[in-house]
Amino acid sequence: MLKIRLALAAVALLSGVTAAAQVVALHLENGAFKIVGWKVGPAEPPQGWPSVFRVYSGAGDVPPLLGTYSVEAGSLVFHPRFPLAPGVPYRAVFSPPGGKSIEAIFDGPRQETTPTTKVVHVYPSADVLPSNTLKLYLYFSAPMSRGEAWQRIHLLDDNGKPLQFEFVEIQQELWDARNTRLTVLFDPGRIKRGVLPEMQMGPPIVEGKHYTLVIDRQWKDARGVPLAEGFRKSFRGGPADRTPPNPETWRMIAPKAATAGDLIVEFPKPMDYALLQRMLGVSAGHGNVAGAVSVGREETQWRFTPREPWKAGAYQLTIDTALEDLCGNHIGQAFDLDKFQQITRSIESKTISMPFEVR
Repeated sequence: MLKIRLALAAVALLSGVTAAAQVVALHLENGAFKIVGWKVGPAEPPQGWPSVFRVYSGAGDVPPLLGTYSVEAGSLVFHPRFPLAPGVPYRAVFSPPGGKSIEAIFDGPRQETTPTTKVVHVYPSADVLPSNTLKLYLYFSAPMSRGEAWQRIHLLDDNGKPLQFEFVEIQQELWDARNTRLTVLFDPGRIKRGVLPEMQMGPPIVEGKHYTLVIDRQWKDARGVPLAEGFRKSFRGGPADRTPPNPETWRMIAPKAATAGDLIVEFPKPMDYALLQRMLGVSAGHGNVAGAVSVGREETQWRFTPREPWKAGAYQLTIDTALEDLCGNHIGQAFDLDKFQQITRSIESKTISMPFEVR
């Protein structure tokens, strides 16, 4: 349990009620901050919930934490965007309209010392990667700390020598919302043919050569505890791929009616694992079909398991044309960058569909 170092309670007089009518307290429960005993109004204040309830980390003049607000069982609750850090004090401030502010100070999570977090997957999962592979995804079993990535990720050549300048070492590391997936970009200037970095240094991955991706065990998770073990992935460079994905070359295997069998889509080459989770879907005349997605066979197979058994009839596989392969080629257009800043370019995407029949 989180230890409450100091909790202040106050009696609030609201709408002319007596002092004994309402006792307000600030709580920290399961990583969220809560106001207990205050009657939440029917609508959010004009200046927003942060005008009423704010949480700060550490000491000094710092901005409040980012996060979301919700009303749960009659209490206003603040959920921080990022997990609370061990050993850091947090100050919650409740400023009721027309009333005196109430503050409470809480300790962050208890410092854990047992290493339990691991690297659970690295994508692409194949052991032969195109020489113009654009990115890697590192998946961890629990939230990780920020700011250590470029000290802890190494790419070794076939002699075990660390390579330099293979990755774009972005200071603002590309984590997902839960801090369990890190996107690592190979230098796109060395992927685009005919530009200076590519001509001077060549591609990050050379066809025919062997490499080892190494992740240090000393990398700390969000608790400040090192990984349970290090990680290594060996692979070989393959031919470059500059051909955009073409849905006409995909193979669909339709399920049978009255079953919850999988719709299977097979690709002639590996696709971007993370994008496959959200850029393919299934629809019918009545709207989208609910279900779960899984990706297998080294990202060459996509499976959709429906929440309810299939009904006989016509369906559509819906495809966002921003879907990419391993090399950043997306449907209808090959990857083509001159400068890294363009990596965040807005690709105009649209949805296309492929029909299939359930019998």
